[in-house]
Amino acid sequence: MIISIISAILIVILDQISKWLIVANMNLGESINVIPGLLDFTYFHNDGMALGIGSSAFRWVFIIITVLICGVLIYLMSRPQYKNKLFFAATACVVGGGIGNLIDRVFNGYVVDFLALSFFPPVCNIADYFITAGTVMLMVYIVFYYGKNPKTTNKAE
Repeated sequence: MIISIISAILIVILDQISKWLIVANMNLGESINVIPGLLDFTYFHNDGMALGIGSSAFRWVFIIITVLICGVLIYLMSRPQYKNKLFFAATACVVGGGIGNLIDRVFNGYVVDFLALSFFPPVCNIADYFITAGTVMLMVYIVFYYGKNPKTTNKAE
């Protein structure tokens, strides 16, 4: 669990430093081709949620949802039935990414996005990719691992 928390903190730091570098070195709307045909840095403010869904009118809803999801995942990490490396890695990704975007949303009212992949149209950020990877890992954990190990299954009767 401690390694997951440290990993989540490192994800937040990586995310915030990357956003700071973009804000400090680019103008809003500016685009820099990094890897031709694959990756551009495009500085964008996203006041909605994933993929630009919603708007700034829902800012506090997004903040509350993020706090609830991160809180539940941190709580679940302390439960004995969730002692699994995949679960801990997934949780670190979702919580770290969630907190990275939460910081932007609370202090700026929007999230700084800048990663534009040629094969994936929305402009995203590092936190978004960690949230996505963590969510996929959580789905794999639930489908293939949760409840399968008798040592970690809660047998309270």
